[in-house]
Amino acid sequence: MFTILKTFLSRFLILILSFGLVIFSTQFWGSAGKGTISIVIANVAIVSFFSSIFAGSSTSYFASKFKTEQIMLYSYVWSVITGIIVPLLFSFAKIQSEYLIYLIGISIFSALLSVNTNLFIGMQNIKMFNIYTVLQQFVHVIFLFLLIFIFKLTDVSVYFLAQIFCLIFLFAVSFYQIFKKCTYSNFSLSKKVFKSMLDYGWKNQLSALIQFLNYRLSFYFLEHFDGISAVGVFSVGITFSEAIWTITRSIAVVLYSDVINTKSRLEAIVKTKSSLKLSFGLMIVFFLGILIIPGYFYELIFGKSFSETKEIILLLSPGIFAIAVSDMIGYYFSGIKELKILNIKSIAGLIITVVFSFILVPIYGIAGACLTTTLSYCISAFILFRHFYHSTEFKFSDYLMTKMDFELVRNKFFNKK
Repeated sequence: MFTILKTFLSRFLILILSFGLVIFSTQFWGSAGKGTISIVIANVAIVSFFSSIFAGSSTSYFASKFKTEQIMLYSYVWSVITGIIVPLLFSFAKIQSEYLIYLIGISIFSALLSVNTNLFIGMQNIKMFNIYTVLQQFVHVIFLFLLIFIFKLTDVSVYFLAQIFCLIFLFAVSFYQIFKKCTYSNFSLSKKVFKSMLDYGWKNQLSALIQFLNYRLSFYFLEHFDGISAVGVFSVGITFSEAIWTITRSIAVVLYSDVINTKSRLEAIVKTKSSLKLSFGLMIVFFLGILIIPGYFYELIFGKSFSETKEIILLLSPGIFAIAVSDMIGYYFSGIKELKILNIKSIAGLIITVVFSFILVPIYGIAGACLTTTLSYCISAFILFRHFYHSTEFKFSDYLMTKMDFELVRNKFFNKK
């Protein structure tokens, strides 16, 4: 199995490519263009939570329990259906409806690709998962530059067109890799497979959808009260802060793969606490790095419209820190199918987001959105921590790296036994 270090490296590449895209889009289309991209991609993410009922974690969870062919059958059909129907609902609500065709294309093919990458996780083939995760950013950049500098397309919609081409290409390649190992006769309908995937999927995705609304609902409030340019400025601060999650979630992906493939609850708890230590230590390092970066750096990189980025990041930092560490516990509960607590913490966070967005965003604008987001994140994280430590003993040492932990990490990084 691939080690955490290799997952780190893939996430680090994603981080670089993501920031490259953010910098390019802010410089090329300005704050209004970046705001449009942020809203459309947020809409894509909402669609993906519906498609992921079959195409997401349920695919990973049941990959080692049912036939791959049966899982693919249900997941692919569901991905296409939700990729068409849910975007149509957005068009009726007139939320960036002029980009409907792009929303449908991205939604369908990102869901289909997600089926394949989640199959890799379920099979503990982290190598292929990492490769395709990196390629989603890398190939997107290639198509984007081809369309802009070779075909001379400059409208903001070219960002979405490049993403569609990228997803189609990667889906085709990954489909070939998986399909060549399949047996045609195994493609069959199964009531047990359908019910199992649906039951696990909707419970897990309900939590994920609600949590996502906690992450992005402020975009829609800002657009309503402050305009699309405010969304663009706020989204850069969010992107910069949440980029840290790409590092800690590399730990979470490996943890989730381990938990769903172990039968020992005690072993799963030990691995979760080990992941907590590592993620907590990384958060300390990254946030110290953020604090020492001067404010003018962000304005220099992203443009004059983004002079508030440092303040946005500082206001968001406590919440980003809380979610990054508590994600380990969230993946643990998901891996053992204890999904009720995930829904509870997400609903609590959403209530905070809605209530305080109405109170703070109209008065304080971007700063109000930051404070609302941070409060929501912290409440959600607190609920997870509280529930986890009701079932296991709390120790401060769970967050302090010892000599033995450093040795364990070193062994994992270099594949030593």
